[in-house]
Amino acid sequence: MTNLTSTLTANPKRIFLIDGIGAIVTALLLSLLLGQHVDVFGMPQHVLYKLAILATAFAVYSLSCHFLLRGNYKPYLLIIAAANLLYCCITLVLLFVFYQQLTILGMLYFIFEKIIVGSMVYVELKAAK
Repeated sequence: MTNLTSTLTANPKRIFLIDGIGAIVTALLLSLLLGQHVDVFGMPQHVLYKLAILATAFAVYSLSCHFLLRGNYKPYLLIIAAANLLYCCITLVLLFVFYQQLTILGMLYFIFEKIIVGSMVYVELKAAK
């Protein structure tokens, strides 16, 4: 993990690209997989679609940073790190709010998502130093 973190923090543009692609994957999973199979995952569809919209906004931001920024990455990395952290907090609250409705697969999806997004926050903050 240390080598990967070092490689990523050496190239902040790559962090924005990975974050943007990850946010697109998240939006697609939330809307097309979880949103179409609420009975399998348990999270209400309207909640999943709102999370997908949020992930799409993060994707637009990160990909815009990747393609448009030429330097001074720090403030932009801090913004996406804070946004990703906020996303993690929101989904953790939703796990508690909808705990009774969630299935094991739903819980596993969101737990693994938090691990991945949390790892990105770590890398983004490390790169912003």
